[in-house]
Amino acid sequence: MRTPVVRAWFACLFIALAGACHSGLAAATPQRVVSLGGSVTEIVYALKQGHTLIGSDLSSVYPEQALQLPRVGYYRSLPLEGLVSLRPDLILASEQAGPPDVLARVQQLGISVESVRDNGSLDGLYARIRAIAVALGVAEQGTELAKQVQANIDAALADAKRTLPAGNPVSAVMVLKRTSQMMGAGANTTAGNLLRLAGLHNPLSAQPGYKPLSAEAVASMQPELIITTTSSIEAVGGKEAFLNTPGINLTPAAKRGQLLVIDDMLILGLGPRTAQSIDALAKARNQAAVARTQ
Repeated sequence: MRTPVVRAWFACLFIALAGACHSGLAAATPQRVVSLGGSVTEIVYALKQGHTLIGSDLSSVYPEQALQLPRVGYYRSLPLEGLVSLRPDLILASEQAGPPDVLARVQQLGISVESVRDNGSLDGLYARIRAIAVALGVAEQGTELAKQVQANIDAALADAKRTLPAGNPVSAVMVLKRTSQMMGAGANTTAGNLLRLAGLHNPLSAQPGYKPLSAEAVASMQPELIITTTSSIEAVGGKEAFLNTPGINLTPAAKRGQLLVIDDMLILGLGPRTAQSIDALAKARNQAAVARTQ
C-alpha cells in the first residue's frame, strides 16, 4: 500500500514531467484551472470560464456547478498531493490561500500559480475581477464585468442611502455560530464593511477582525438586527433555535424577530453578487427601523 508521502511523490513526478507540455499553454489560454477561494471561483463562472475549471476548494459553493468539481481541501490548508494530482496548468488562488510552502512547491513543479487580492474593499473586488480575467486570457471580459459589478454596487449604495430611515442608525451585529462559540464581525472584515456600506451601526466596529462573543456580550450590545449565515442556522437547527440562543434571546432583535439569514458567500466575501448583499442588508435595516416603533 502506498503511503500518502509516496503517492504525493509520484504525483509530483508526473506533474514535473508533464510541465513542459503545460507551460506554454498556461501562459496563453489555461485549459485546466484550479480555483482556490469562494470569491475567486464565483468570478471565474461570472466571466463564463467555468468550463476551464477542473477543481476548487471547500469554500467554493456558488454557483451550483462549483459543487460538482473535485475538491482539494480548504484553501487555507491545502494538501500538495490534492493539488498536483489534478494536473492543472493554472492555479488561481486567493491571497489568503496556503500554506505558502505548499504553493511554492507547486510552482517549483512547473505549475503556474496566480495569487489575487482578496481583501474586503470594493476597489479590491474590482481589481480581483480584472486580475482573474487577465490570468484566464479574457482581459476584455474582465474589464466589462468589473464595470457592470461596480455599476450594480453603486446603484445599491445609492438606493440604500436614499431609503435610510430617519433617527438613530439601526444597531446590527453579524454573528457566526457554527460551533458552540459565537463569533462577531468587527472592523476590517468583509461582513463589517458591508454593514457599514448598508448604513448600519455595528457595535463591534471598534475592534478588528472576528471576536468571540459571550452571551453577556451579545445581550449588552442590544442589537436591533442580527445577521447570520445559512450555515450557522443549519448548525444550530433552525431560526427558532438560533433566536433562543442564550444572549441572543435577550436582544431587541430576537424579541422583535429581526433576523436576517444570508448566504455565507454574500456576507463573508465580496464578489459579483455584492450588490445583492447591500440590498438585503438595507431592506433588513429598514424593517428593523419600523419594528422599533411598534
